[in-house]
Amino acid sequence: MNLSVIIPAAGQSSRMNSAVSKQLMKINGVEVLALTVQAFESLDIVKEIIIVCRESEKAEFIKLMKKYNITKLKAFVNGGETRQRSVLNSLEYISDDCDYIAVHDGARPLVSPELIENTAKYAELHGAAAPGIPVKDTIKIVDAQGFVSSTPNRPSLRAIQTPQIFLKKNYLKAAQTAINSAAEYTDDCAMLEAAGYRVYICEGSISNIKITTAEDIVFAERLKEAGTLKSQ
Repeated sequence: MNLSVIIPAAGQSSRMNSAVSKQLMKINGVEVLALTVQAFESLDIVKEIIIVCRESEKAEFIKLMKKYNITKLKAFVNGGETRQRSVLNSLEYISDDCDYIAVHDGARPLVSPELIENTAKYAELHGAAAPGIPVKDTIKIVDAQGFVSSTPNRPSLRAIQTPQIFLKKNYLKAAQTAINSAAEYTDDCAMLEAAGYRVYICEGSISNIKITTAEDIVFAERLKEAGTLKSQ
């Protein structure tokens, strides 16, 4: 597998209540984005890394990659109006010899190399794979008036994480279908699903959290200190 990794890191960090981008906040002394990129940098299957960011943060991110000696960085790409558009902006930078595409949230800094490799293994078997963890709480679907309209079967529910890994030719076809239909999807799996591809959900990790609020930084520090970064 030759894997091209796209890392969307152009979010506004609006829920952090901080003047500092969440990508530049530190977990035990290391910036969130640096931790994220290092997990992919360490793997032989990863051939290149493409980071999507806001133009105003590009210079700072370039310094960050130099600080941590990241060698597989292919390009910085300007973010779009939506996450999906940000990822699609990156497609022209993918090398011809890369046969798989991984999309991973820049704000998931505790992803482990083991989880990445396991997801890649299933992507090779099935053409598309993503990690997920069983949903612990009962989920209710609520109507516009606030009343429960249905209750999904909890054993079949998964909270989906990243990286989401796809055979490149299938991803490109699904992306073109989304562009042609002007459709927006909540994640890349949904885009592939809409184009008729099946996505295998493999085992995720409770440690593979997404940094969204200031409390998540504290939680991530505790997880990292406890060494719970392997798939669980």
